[in-house]
Amino acid sequence: MTVFRVVFEQDFGKLMELPNLEAETIDRIVEMAWEDRTTFEAIELQFGLPEKQVIDLMRREMKASSFRMWRSRVTGRQTKHALKRDFVAGRFKSDNQKT
Repeated sequence: MTVFRVVFEQDFGKLMELPNLEAETIDRIVEMAWEDRTTFEAIELQFGLPEKQVIDLMRREMKASSFRMWRSRVTGRQTKHALKRDFVAGRFKSDNQKT
């Protein structure tokens, strides 16, 4: 059974449930979220967190100013979404990535 941590979602005033994750896993998700060419779909495939939960995790784990900088960086970025990318081959794959 997975234990969930409730996080207040500031933008919409709703509660979002995030699974409890090990510190090493959280660090890897944050690292992948900052990478330009790592898609939200890849993060979901590897860790089971959809884009909305990745955003909430980033909000929880980062300082407010760093979160705002990250959000402005990834908002509208085509490389963060698999369906919007215009390339498939030649992408970078970290040694820490499962698939």
